[in-house]
Amino acid sequence: MGVEAGAQVARSRALAVLRIRSRALAVALLPAAVAVVLLAGGSTAHFVGGGWDLARWITSAAALLVLLAAGVVALVVARARPAMSPTVPIAEESAPDLYHLVRDLADRLGVPAPSAIALTPDCDSWLEDRTHRAHALPPAEGRDEISGVRGLSTALQGQHRRATATASPVLVIGSPFLWWMRVAELRAVLAPVVAGTGPSAHPDIAAARRFVRGLDAAVAVAAAPRRGPVPRAALAGVGWASRLLLRSCRVHAAEMERGVATAAAERAQAVDYGLRIVAQEQVGLAYAGWDRLLTRVALPAWRMGRWPARLDAGVVAALTELSRRDRLAEGFTSRLGERPACDLLEEPGAVDEAASLLAARLFHGGPAEPGPDWAPVDWQEYPEEVVDRKWRTDAARLHRVLDALGVHRTTTPTRQNPDGPTLSRVITHLTTAQPPATEPAAEAEPETEPDDEDEYRDDERVGSERSESLAAGLSAEVAREEAAAPTAARPAPAAGLTGGQGPDTALWDDGTLPLFPLQPPRTGRELLADHVTAMVCCAAMDTAGATPGLDWLDGPSLLLNGERAADLGPRVLTLIETGDPTPLQAWLHTTGVRPEKPVRLV
Repeated sequence: MGVEAGAQVARSRALAVLRIRSRALAVALLPAAVAVVLLAGGSTAHFVGGGWDLARWITSAAALLVLLAAGVVALVVARARPAMSPTVPIAEESAPDLYHLVRDLADRLGVPAPSAIALTPDCDSWLEDRTHRAHALPPAEGRDEISGVRGLSTALQGQHRRATATASPVLVIGSPFLWWMRVAELRAVLAPVVAGTGPSAHPDIAAARRFVRGLDAAVAVAAAPRRGPVPRAALAGVGWASRLLLRSCRVHAAEMERGVATAAAERAQAVDYGLRIVAQEQVGLAYAGWDRLLTRVALPAWRMGRWPARLDAGVVAALTELSRRDRLAEGFTSRLGERPACDLLEEPGAVDEAASLLAARLFHGGPAEPGPDWAPVDWQEYPEEVVDRKWRTDAARLHRVLDALGVHRTTTPTRQNPDGPTLSRVITHLTTAQPPATEPAAEAEPETEPDDEDEYRDDERVGSERSESLAAGLSAEVAREEAAAPTAARPAPAAGLTGGQGPDTALWDDGTLPLFPLQPPRTGRELLADHVTAMVCCAAMDTAGATPGLDWLDGPSLLLNGERAADLGPRVLTLIETGDPTPLQAWLHTTGVRPEKPVRLV
């Protein structure tokens, strides 16, 4: 399917959507038309008599009710705010080279240039229509939407209003692409996206999209909780009508968007086609690195009340590390000598910081503004500010739960601190077996296979019971701490960040955050493994000279003599799942860790 064929499919499907809109209007006007005919017949003495008078009253009343209902639905559809992706707007004054690249690309493709550019903390790019009047930013209130993000100094409010006055959509670019991709690769990846502005400018397609977005927004308005029976009843009817129209438009709208995408892809074939094949490999690589960075590196910091301020720069470090480990990624680091796409920004560090704060809000539900309990952290400070603090906080929580369970502080007191928290206390609690029930001596003979299984099953049961009780206590403690933590600050609708480049966070409420949770809540067994590992790391740091470190692909790591301790996890799992301390004790002996020594907690 070529450019013209795809565009023709899109236009025909757009007309189908508009026909559905026209039919809905005709249905709403039908009772009024009947009433007009009856009233005209009465005035001309054609329809006279008691029966015709009753019919005129009934149809007139029905027409007024239908017109009123249709007017309410039309008003909600027209005025409801369509969904808009949370992004970091980029003013042209802060990225003239990036705007020049996009406009030059649009000229080569023969399509209108996007009206504005915004960044999203994700590995994707798309066009987004923000011409609805509800998307216009309110007047500035003399404050930043997200304060504390440094260096952004251009006003965006006027640019945003100019953008809403035009039909061209906004180009949304994934922020990791700017830091990982080179300039030529970014242009090749954006070519099919920018080419979509051509079909978007067609009046029928634009009108069909506005209608579908309005219906979708009306459904969202109707689904929102409301007080009072009258608004609830009215919006229930609006929601029913909007959903009915959406179901009628669904197939046509999907085919229309598919035709637009096909036409855009065909049009982009003439621009950097060979380079785009190579650049698509970088898209997949960037996605893998971004996912690992968020789940393994950023998430532990967010849970500690700190947000890494250079996530996009961290993608480069993570992917460089991946290229070093993975033979499939060999050769990608040679690209780093070329000009990165982030050089197209005047102040890439400030933009990275804004995107990082938005990522923390979207993926974790953090506050909209930095504060004492929500502070940025640089990568150089991450081991001390996040890793060390996380381990000692988890170890302190572990010992508080052990205190609540009535476990003795230590079985081997030391002169320095007879009541100090020790790793031995944890290991002893998880491995001390209960005395077995009445069991004949003959059943313990190794040659009897069923009795060996019974003995093994008893040992496993003892370890599992103690692990489960400790895991349950940790889960309850973590839940209490999360409930007592202050909720995320609700963002105030303002012009934006230091004069205008803040995330568009006024379009969601705190009840929906995080919009995209990275991981499901940790199970009790996972919490126990994390806390026991933290206690082992604290003992290693305090008794064996180990140091906290940052692994770009795996997150917090323990460094022994400058080397990462990669074999600790399975040994901890053996302890908590089977109650067998032998593998962990062998590791402690090899590394010189003293489990009987007290450790420092927070």
